[in-house]
Amino acid sequence: MAGALPWKTAWVTGASTGIGRDIVLQLTAAGVKVAASARSPDKLAMLGEGVLTIPLDVTDAAACKAAFERIETELGPVELVVFGAGTYAPVAADKIDPTLFAHTMSTNYMGVVNCLAAVAPRMTARGAGQISWIASVAGFMGLPKAAAYGPTKAALINLAECLEPEMKLKGITISVINPGFVATPLTAQNDFEMPFLMQPDEAARRTIAGLAARRFEIAYPWRFVAILRALRALPYPLFFRLITRFVLKAK
Repeated sequence: MAGALPWKTAWVTGASTGIGRDIVLQLTAAGVKVAASARSPDKLAMLGEGVLTIPLDVTDAAACKAAFERIETELGPVELVVFGAGTYAPVAADKIDPTLFAHTMSTNYMGVVNCLAAVAPRMTARGAGQISWIASVAGFMGLPKAAAYGPTKAALINLAECLEPEMKLKGITISVINPGFVATPLTAQNDFEMPFLMQPDEAARRTIAGLAARRFEIAYPWRFVAILRALRALPYPLFFRLITRFVLKAK
């Protein structure tokens, strides 16, 4: 991958584990100057030398702005951002905890908005840059146990659709990343079979390839994406019947 990527500098949030961590490692290996953010300084330190590590809670808008200002001071103009900070907890239908829902929305959705607010003014002033964030195929449709998580990812997909036309006119590329199941500490909470489960390094490779091609949507693995899109196209009675049978394992 060395020499093949179109960016000199990048900022990745959610960089301590999962897809975000492997994106940092692969970009760095390719010669990109990378700033990595996450809440855990200890885990960030494990990314090794050559990475500018900035601990950050993305729910703090002022901290997001300060982090981006520091990155541009130390690394120069940032050409690519990948907002990957997120959280997930399965939800039972009879155990709705408003605090959990608020925390998930604050981290997954508003965390992106906070970082976007820091990045967009400088990139649009330069008329160049690529802004991306990690949503999920869980944003395609409502799924059991994802009542707190899924709506945040649907919101991120919608946000990308809202911003892409105007940002393109300003010279900015918007990309939304929709992975299927990836083996991370978050998905390890699931007590059900996860079809087409991918490893984080492969997910990162596909993400970077899609970003380099400047695709609006980067969704993988393709077979799982195709199945979910087909399900979404069904009439609701049939859709719910299949979801109940194959996800909840009930007749």
